Amino acid sequence: MARLSTRKRESLSSSQFGLPEKRKYPMPDESHARNARARAEQQEEKGNLTPGEKRRVDQKADRILGEDGR
Repeated sequence: MARLSTRKRESLSSSQFGLPEKRKYPMPDESHARNARARAEQQEEKGNLTPGEKRRVDQKADRILGEDGR
């Protein structure tokens, strides 16, 4: 996965984030979408992310990856 610089992250539109209102879980490409899905799983397990927020991140990642879900 290519590193996402601060400048590049700030230039992303809100629609490129799994949680656009918080600008969390950036997904400008497939590798970031896979990573966002994995990090969301970890954060839900720790109690830092609600199941609904995780579902939204997963759905966005699925669209980017061209998957129907799991």
